[in-house]
Amino acid sequence: MKGANVLVDAVRRVERIGEEAGVSADVIDALRYPRECLLATLSVRMDDGSTEHFPAYRCRYNSVLGPTKGGIRFHPDVTLEEVQALALWMTIKCAAVGIPFGGGKGGVTVDPKRLSRLELERLSRAYMRAMADIVGPDHDIPAPDVYTNARIMGWMVDEYQAIRRIKAPAVITGKPISLGGSPGREEATGRGAFITIQELAKRRGLDPHATRVAIQGFGNVGYHVARLLERAGYKIVAVSDSKGGIFSEKGFDVESLHRHKQDARELRGVYCVGSVCELVEHEKISNEQVLELDVEMLIPAALGGVISEANAERIKAPIIVEVANGPIVGEVDRILEEKGILVLPDVLANAGGVTVSYFEWVQNRQGYGWRLEEVRSRLEEMQSSAFAEIWNVHEKERRSMRAAAYAVAMRRIAAAVEAGGTREYFRQDET
Repeated sequence: MKGANVLVDAVRRVERIGEEAGVSADVIDALRYPRECLLATLSVRMDDGSTEHFPAYRCRYNSVLGPTKGGIRFHPDVTLEEVQALALWMTIKCAAVGIPFGGGKGGVTVDPKRLSRLELERLSRAYMRAMADIVGPDHDIPAPDVYTNARIMGWMVDEYQAIRRIKAPAVITGKPISLGGSPGREEATGRGAFITIQELAKRRGLDPHATRVAIQGFGNVGYHVARLLERAGYKIVAVSDSKGGIFSEKGFDVESLHRHKQDARELRGVYCVGSVCELVEHEKISNEQVLELDVEMLIPAALGGVISEANAERIKAPIIVEVANGPIVGEVDRILEEKGILVLPDVLANAGGVTVSYFEWVQNRQGYGWRLEEVRSRLEEMQSSAFAEIWNVHEKERRSMRAAAYAVAMRRIAAAVEAGGTREYFRQDET
């Protein structure tokens, strides 16, 4: 789902779930529109001496619970509407897990794979120069997202500090540890998803050794959730990247797959001992086929909109864990519910990244770093607590896990809105 459709879909989901949960009309109205968006064109000098121009965006969707927070993605399909939808989802996500942030998002319409390292640095610094007026430790805090990483965040924080003539590590999270980043940030989204799955396993009585998992997307997040699941006994039978997927009923050795992908830049079924890797029997399949495999658990961990009306009826996995943002189109929720498929929504399952970003921001603000063990312990505590609260609403109110997560989030936002007065409060003067 691209362009305006993704934003319309995101808003309709908020409206539908909010009305079903009895949320105040004022709150639903507040979530229909972004607080502010900045559009810019980045003019970047290329290595051959030419200048290219790239559309860039930053959206601060809602700040009622705190400064806005959200990643920056570099991707050729980035649009303003997509950035707004992602910022809305981040608003819900932060509220759902109890983080004192609002939702934000940013992006540049660019194919970063065709840029040299110097061109990528120039683009990153140009983005921060364009957005410096609306970001800040108390205002809006960016982080990595699709095709951005710790090094890019380091360039951006350096540019911000040069503009402001101050040291402000809390302006961006997901930075290199040497520049004030937090231990555990790189694995955080994958680890948070793993914790969520383990919480579900406790309540559903899942046997990891009898649970086959297919993962669409084997980037940083897909790799970390696969690694942790395999260590816990789950069988990873399929993974994919942008070029396609691989499948083996016997399962894969995740570390071997990852090592080969890093070395050869391709996804291939191998088993490695030391520096020697042997090919293992596997089948090459498409990304679409990964989604439709007959497995116990499906994890979409790539881009949004991959499960739609076009393929919903062919989805066989009884459990879907949304590690990507918005992988299931809103209108498909009911189809999957009718099929008896349990969906752990993105606003819960992939919240580990923003949670550890929050920890990084806290550490930067207090000038005191935490050890990796403390970061992991605090993440598990927050993620497990959020799951328990949402699961309780899921069971007591007989709502889907997505509807339960949204209800928890919107009720939390409602409490903040109501503290300032709603239309119901002010109408009391008329009676």
